[in-house]
Amino acid sequence: MEINYKSIYYPPGGILIWIVIYLELITFGAAMVALGYYGMAERAQFHSDSQSLNKTIAAVNTVFLLTSGFFVAMAVHFFKLNMINKTAQQLLWAILFGFGFLLLKLVEYHDKLEAGFTMEKSSFFMFYWLLTGFHWIHVLVGAVILIITRRSVLKKRDKAVPEDIEAGAAFWHMCDLIWLLLFPVLYLLF
Repeated sequence: MEINYKSIYYPPGGILIWIVIYLELITFGAAMVALGYYGMAERAQFHSDSQSLNKTIAAVNTVFLLTSGFFVAMAVHFFKLNMINKTAQQLLWAILFGFGFLLLKLVEYHDKLEAGFTMEKSSFFMFYWLLTGFHWIHVLVGAVILIITRRSVLKKRDKAVPEDIEAGAAFWHMCDLIWLLLFPVLYLLF
């Protein structure tokens, strides 16, 4: 039995994307620790502010991101089977659900601004805007990465590089993971 050392020392998508992912997780993690600290100090205010969030939109957005993540995983699967058209189709669905998340989040942002829930309202809303806004930007970047990956896969076909699609998928799944941490903390915990 031959050991594939590349798979042991070289993570899917390459080491650089994993450095980015770890740095992003550390950054979001530190911000969430700060959110928890301030949330314990201002428990009543955080609870009141949290109740004003739209849990239905957040739940639908969770479904959008998880569904999109499923399509990204399927795209990687089909790519490894050299099924390029299926790969492109799965990436398209992932992109569409990703943009669904982005658009629905903009609806939620509009509602919050109309109600006067700005960053200056409270510590909770400062964290809400910073964390969800930073995440929104990451999802937008991830969607652009998926668009570029899809174009590359369709253009290069047999010459497409597995590390490219794996890097895009890893970044997208990081966005999923961060949202799966933000959703319960912001919308359900307080």
